[in-house]
Formats: sequence, C-alpha cells, structure tokens
Amino acid sequence: MEMASSPRTVEEIFKDFSSRRDGIVRALTQDVDEFYALCDPDKDNLCLYGHTNESWEVTLPAEEVPPELPEPALGINFARDGMNRRDWLSLVAVHSDSWLLSVAFYLGARLNRNERKRLFSLINELPTVFEVVTDRKPIKDKPTVDSGSKSRGSTKRSSDGQVKSNPKLVDDQGYEEEEDEHSETLCGSCGGNYNADEFWIGCDICERWYHGKCVKITPAKAESIKQYKCPSCSIKRGRP
Repeated sequence: MEMASSPRTVEEIFKDFSSRRDGIVRALTQDVDEFYALCDPDKDNLCLYGHTNESWEVTLPAEEVPPELPEPALGINFARDGMNRRDWLSLVAVHSDSWLLSVAFYLGARLNRNERKRLFSLINELPTVFEVVTDRKPIKDKPTVDSGSKSRGSTKRSSDGQVKSNPKLVDDQGYEEEEDEHSETLCGSCGGNYNADEFWIGCDICERWYHGKCVKITPAKAESIKQYKCPSCSIKRGRP
C-alpha cells in the first residue's frame, strides 16, 4: 500500500481519510460493475483499498508482517455470489468504514485528546460509505469540536449560579443525547411530548419543562434570564 510520508496533523490525516473514502465510494457506486467483476469468488482472498489519490484497488493483502497500515477486510470476494448484490455491497461498505477509521486513528496515534476529538468530528461530518451506498441520509449533522459543547436549546442559570440546560443537549464529544432519554418529558403547559426539533425551557422553581412557544420564551431571551419561573410559579410567588 502506498504511503509516501505519514500524515501528522489533524488536517493531513483527515485529508488522507477523505481521499481514501472517495476512492472506495467510487468503487461501490460509479465503478460498481467493474468492482463487482474484479471480486471473483474463485480468486484468492481479496481486499478493497482506497488510496490517497482518490483511486481504488481490489488486490491481495500486503505481504509484510506487520503491514505498513491496518489492512482492510480480507476475502470480500468469497461472499459475492452467496448474497444479494445490494446486501453484499452494503457489507463491503460497512467493513470499508471500519477500515477507514482504523487507518485514520492509526495515523493519529500521536495526537492528543483534543486533536483526536477534532479529527473524529471532521470525519463524522461526512456520511459513511454505508450511508452513501445504501442511499441513507445522516440523521442529523453533528457539530464540529471547534464549536465547543453547545446546547441546541436553551441554557440558563439557576439561583445558585449553576448552568441548567434543557433536554436538548450535546455532550462534550459532540453527540446529541439519546432522544429516548427524554421521551417521557411533557410540556407543563400544553402536555405535548418532548420533540428534539423544538425549543424547550425548564422552570428553576418547579423544575418542569415547557415548550418555549407555550410560555412565549425564545432561545435568545432565555440566554438573558438568570432564573426562569414558569407562569404557574410566578402566580404562586405573587400571592400574599
């Protein structure tokens, strides 16, 4: 496998990743008939390689042990005629995604924690080979690490100065929390279920959550609220 000089920086490793990925995507989409023909089950164990010049190659695995880089899945050709063509291509795509990640993090072994997070964030912005081959769209765009840990909804401070966030959070690794975790959250005003695409705000007094639109609070307005009291708690506090 070609590798003139080992990429060192996050940007260089990501460029290496995206170039190899482009080659594999081409093999499994534009050049799929040629790729299919090359994966003859009667041949020896074959691998699909993506190269840094955005080309692809079906060939035998590297002879040296250990290899210069992690090796792709071995023997992809053996299952070709025993599976539905689309299913077989999807299987090759999944193995190719695994290989691309293994190469990227092999090259990034000397990166520090933040650099590794940034590398994965860049990689995660691209649809996987499997998503491209099966024509699936990513569920949601993930924020880059450079953007930091940001809430997609409101964040407001409670009376003790601690930041209180709504159910729509993004953790420090750039992933949204599972929506199932908040599937039972109901709006204290309309009783509607939690929806990740809507803005929510939590009351610092009763700790109930509300649709921003139900209590007439926008994300921008929420940022300036030091302690939010829902309409119900505001009425109670106003009584003698």
